[in-house]
Amino acid sequence: MNNETVLVTGGTGFIAQHCMLALLRQGYRVRTTVRSLAREAEVRAQLKVGGAEPGERLSFVRADLVDDAGWAEAAAGCRYVLHGASPTPSGEQRHEDDWVRPAVDGNLRVLRAARDAGVKRVVLTSAFGAICAGHKDMKRPFDESDWSDLSGEVWLYQKSKTLAERAAWDFIAKEGRGLELSAVNPVGVLGPVLGADYSHSIRLIKNLLDGQFATAKINCGFADARDVADLHLLAMAHPAARGERFLATGGESMWMVDVAKVLRRRMGAAAGKVSTRVLPNWVIRLGALRDPVMRGIVPLLGVTMNATSQKAIRLLQWAPRSQEEAIVATAESLVRLGLVGQ
Repeated sequence: MNNETVLVTGGTGFIAQHCMLALLRQGYRVRTTVRSLAREAEVRAQLKVGGAEPGERLSFVRADLVDDAGWAEAAAGCRYVLHGASPTPSGEQRHEDDWVRPAVDGNLRVLRAARDAGVKRVVLTSAFGAICAGHKDMKRPFDESDWSDLSGEVWLYQKSKTLAERAAWDFIAKEGRGLELSAVNPVGVLGPVLGADYSHSIRLIKNLLDGQFATAKINCGFADARDVADLHLLAMAHPAARGERFLATGGESMWMVDVAKVLRRRMGAAAGKVSTRVLPNWVIRLGALRDPVMRGIVPLLGVTMNATSQKAIRLLQWAPRSQEEAIVATAESLVRLGLVGQ
């Protein structure tokens, strides 16, 4: 049994919970942060769905990205930190600062606490959004050398992820005092859902199963949350991961209509409502005149978002599942937990 303690921030998050499951399987003690300790029972219930009942090997600390309170306690005695807590699309963010400030300040707050507690390495859960945004249609797959161009058309979520990751690397260079950093940049994260609180990428699959009328001509890469968690653990402990970013994808990017076709082919009666219609681009552009969600989609229409994980595969021997496996695992879990049609 491994008695090293790993802090996983944002314990209610989808990726964070799969990271906790992976750590517990490897025998680590896990500490996690939540904004309210009232959610401990919910987190434990979701981990149980994932096959873990850690008892006292899992502990909770109340801490919020926008406040210093709790972070020193959370980091104390930890060998590693997996930092995934970050603002995500909820519809409540209205202004740029609602996105960017908590992401940047939150990263710095966690890194300071980790440094001061003598943590060896922090693994930052960044995003493909810190790599792919603001570029014209790429002629090659995106890789870890790419950064989002914030002078282009960029969603505030992507801007927050880009500036937050940049701030983390700057902190390590200037104030890290020996603290190590690695970053994991996943594309759309799918995989087995553990409860009703799941990532926005999962909603793409749920919407299709629920009978969404049609898909837009949008291209996306996907990775399974179990593989993203495995990559976090490799980035945490592998000597070669120090100071590196790792893009996480399960293969060549897919058009959303092809995702729908996978569901139709693999999910039988459960995919009875899945549509393989594709909305013409002009319909999206017309809708964008009134609908801010459609307005955000317009820059992505017809744009290939292909990316490569060859660095993680080569350097860390990461072995991700296929995107089809991730799609099917997502759909099966949504059906199993009774979340389709909810």
